[in-house]
Amino acid sequence: MSLPKINPTKTKAWNALQAHFSEMKAEKMQDLFATDTARSKKFSIEWNDFYFDYSKNRITDNTKALLIDLAKEVKLDEAIKAQFTGAKINETEDRAVLHTALRDFTEMKPEVNDVLQKMKIFSEAIISGSWTGCTDKPITDLVNIGVGGSDLGPKMVTEALHFYKNHLNVHFISNVDGDHVMETIQGLNPETTLFIVVSKSFTTLETLTNANTIRNWFLEKHSEADIENHFVAVSTNKEAVLDFGIASKNIFPMWDWVGGRFSLWSAVGLSISCAVGYDNFEELLKGAHKMDNHFQSSALDENIPVILAMLSIWYANFFEAESEAVIPYSEYLSKLVTYLQQAVMESNGKGTDRNGKKVDYTTGTIVWGDTGTNAQHAFFQLIHQGKRLIPVDFIAFSESLHGNKEHHTKLISNCFAQSEALLQGTYGKEAKSPFKQFEGNKPSNTILIKKLTPHTLGSLLAMYEHKLFVQGVIWNIFSYDQWGVELGKTVAKNVMEAIKTNDCSLINNQSTKDLLNKISK
Repeated sequence: MSLPKINPTKTKAWNALQAHFSEMKAEKMQDLFATDTARSKKFSIEWNDFYFDYSKNRITDNTKALLIDLAKEVKLDEAIKAQFTGAKINETEDRAVLHTALRDFTEMKPEVNDVLQKMKIFSEAIISGSWTGCTDKPITDLVNIGVGGSDLGPKMVTEALHFYKNHLNVHFISNVDGDHVMETIQGLNPETTLFIVVSKSFTTLETLTNANTIRNWFLEKHSEADIENHFVAVSTNKEAVLDFGIASKNIFPMWDWVGGRFSLWSAVGLSISCAVGYDNFEELLKGAHKMDNHFQSSALDENIPVILAMLSIWYANFFEAESEAVIPYSEYLSKLVTYLQQAVMESNGKGTDRNGKKVDYTTGTIVWGDTGTNAQHAFFQLIHQGKRLIPVDFIAFSESLHGNKEHHTKLISNCFAQSEALLQGTYGKEAKSPFKQFEGNKPSNTILIKKLTPHTLGSLLAMYEHKLFVQGVIWNIFSYDQWGVELGKTVAKNVMEAIKTNDCSLINNQSTKDLLNKISK
């Protein structure tokens, strides 16, 4: 089974949406609310600890029906089945896409269960202090060395679950910026620090450069035999890991059916398991699995990821919105947007469809944002009064973790007020000045979650994973390859060779040659 290969713009539903858009583009949400008192109930979904309100969107019952027709016509149901049954839907790399199998405790793959048990034993040993360094001192600091999915996911989750963390200090090194590497390690004691080298191929330039720099730093005071107590790896390339000097027992495997940007659920999440404990890591997986079940089993018109994706299609392809903002009202989620940028833009930033033809319609969305209320004092002016249409996802929690009700009331009030202000503006009121005029009619979703826990965080992340999958299906693109990233790596190697050999003849572009000449002087 492979993914369907249907050009969405050639479907009946797409043509019907085009006609419908000509009617809807001048419609005011303010009027839609005024004429339908049940609108917020009609366009909302309650699921577990989630309340998803999408009533503040420029849609009607007919819009929703036509969007669902589009999903059906491009055979979204077949695509969902193909992914979850392990079909090689990443056709350009000849791979299945099964990160959902990493969190399926009902039918868990034996090899996945084995790795989880190894993670449990390891993280518990680190936390309890029974795993010691080469001088028999317990581990106090962990350093995750990776880049891309081997860094963004673990770093984001570790920060998001900081409330649940233990005594261990967790650091992340990703950028091949020597200054950052040295700043990170200069205050660490090699006797009490454990390094987790995360690289699927164990050939990634940034990760291996940083890992070797840290290895040399460690060996300034310790022997190669001591590496066993202080270095572990997550990789598919066992031979390269052994060559690095890491003991076989300290290798945590992963599989080619797990894409890097969806790998935090695997042993790539080892730093998470150490930072917050294995039980919390398992709750993260179980929360994601619950969203997987919802995505697989719910009707398309009651399916949170599907509705999110179809709304995004509506704005990107018909209203020609160029971006969408994600605003979490929790400082714990300060790294969520960066994580989603890789997940969404690396997945759906494609210009060739699944038939191998260049697309002539918009694909991919630019994702950006920041935490509320910081965002309100930074860029919300553009969303309120700028001429660009920027749909917004507001993410909020009903309960705070530390229980400061005064602060939380003000935080949640700002969240709800922003969505209200974007909707209503000064519509129906006479502004005293044209500079204080707000058209409103700005679309947003509100995702209200009871509390930030490992379980609900897992569900939230899986929700966005499935959203981007649906978008890719609708756009008829392959979401799970990343050939643009690979091109950048190839060019970088050529430039490095030119710098090392001081030979600019290896470079064709004159601008790049001039830049190289500048740094060689």
